[in-house]
Amino acid sequence: MASDVQDLFEAPSAAAPLAERLRPTHIDEVIGQSHLLGEGRPLRLAFQSGRLHSMILWGPPGVGKTTLARLMATAFDAEFVPLSAVLSGVKDIREAIAQAEQMLQVHGRHTILFVDEVHRFNKSQQDAFLPFVEQGLVTFIGATTENPSFEVNNALLSRAQVYVLHALSSDELSQLFERARKIAMSDLDFSDEAKERVIGYADGDARRLLNVLEQLQTAASTAGVANVDAGFLDNTLAQNLRRFDKGGEAFYDQISALHKSVRGSNPDAALYWFVRMLDGGVDPRYLARRIVRMAWEDIGLADPRAMQITNEAAQTYERLGSPEGELALAQAVIYLAVAAKSNAGYVAYNSARAFVARDGSREVPLHLRNAPTRLMKELDYGKDYRYAHDEEGGYAAGENYFPEGVPKVSFYQPTDRGLEARISEKLAHLRELDAAKK
Repeated sequence: MASDVQDLFEAPSAAAPLAERLRPTHIDEVIGQSHLLGEGRPLRLAFQSGRLHSMILWGPPGVGKTTLARLMATAFDAEFVPLSAVLSGVKDIREAIAQAEQMLQVHGRHTILFVDEVHRFNKSQQDAFLPFVEQGLVTFIGATTENPSFEVNNALLSRAQVYVLHALSSDELSQLFERARKIAMSDLDFSDEAKERVIGYADGDARRLLNVLEQLQTAASTAGVANVDAGFLDNTLAQNLRRFDKGGEAFYDQISALHKSVRGSNPDAALYWFVRMLDGGVDPRYLARRIVRMAWEDIGLADPRAMQITNEAAQTYERLGSPEGELALAQAVIYLAVAAKSNAGYVAYNSARAFVARDGSREVPLHLRNAPTRLMKELDYGKDYRYAHDEEGGYAAGENYFPEGVPKVSFYQPTDRGLEARISEKLAHLRELDAAKK
């Protein structure tokens, strides 16, 4: 199968997709990744070193991972054997290894084993080629859109240098846009707005930019159009869907950014990330659940209205659906961002769980036990219990509600923000009453 896949990587013909025709043939032609390819930067040094090493190229789609691997093979005159982790299994890996052995024995050429989407290989599949990487039979280059720390075996990860690739900036996409026009579509004129919107469609993905340009070129040729403006874009392109993998790291990065913006009391940033996720296709119900959680985790008792508002926003979405219900969620996000913040309840809960997990099982004190039967009363269940409502101020000062022998603990430490400031004052007063009773 490896040889079949390699046919896809031969020199592109005039009929090949635009993305393939514009694929760089030298690292100086690569647009983007200057932090890796600039003078004195790690990947340029790797090209100049004369020594191959295994690596993992980690970055979003369309940033040049496959291109860099192919350029590495060309620079070192190595055989390039690509595998797709989506389509390949252990059998395909064995065939690729056999091909590498033959190339070394018959032609004296070293092999670069390129595994696209390596994060989709399971442990046994990764283990299948690890010995040959260790032996030096092949140099492994993996490409992944997911964090290799979570998706790649530690043994393989320890033998490969990880290089992080970034999405292309608007300026870099503009360079690619102009290169594509010059080489393959000089017959089309784009308005400034159209160019800007096409770059926005690409969303940092070079391959997507070129695919969009190719789609526009075909549509313009069919319609007999030589000038591409915003109206033509609207009639030609499907709805703008940002790059967004609902199970991938980008998804969790954006959720993290939303949560941290709320916690940081920045309503504009919170709203931005909320809309970004909607724009990317996330299920608003998922966002609703996360928003409710934020209310309990980061606002807590500093503003109990936050829980009510987020719950009602979630219910509103269930009743109205999209897009009307999204407004309720958006306003809940804004409220959370501007509300007083406290994680005191969250910290207290976790502290109590940790304490109970490591503490032994202690009996409930007799005075706190219920006594619905005569036998229980004879056994002193409930004896000497002080009914708080009958005490001065509705508080039984000095009463103990913990099991015997429990050390003094203070799980809940209210902040001085919002309603918790008043709660803190009340608890301090009650502690004074307890101390006076001793």
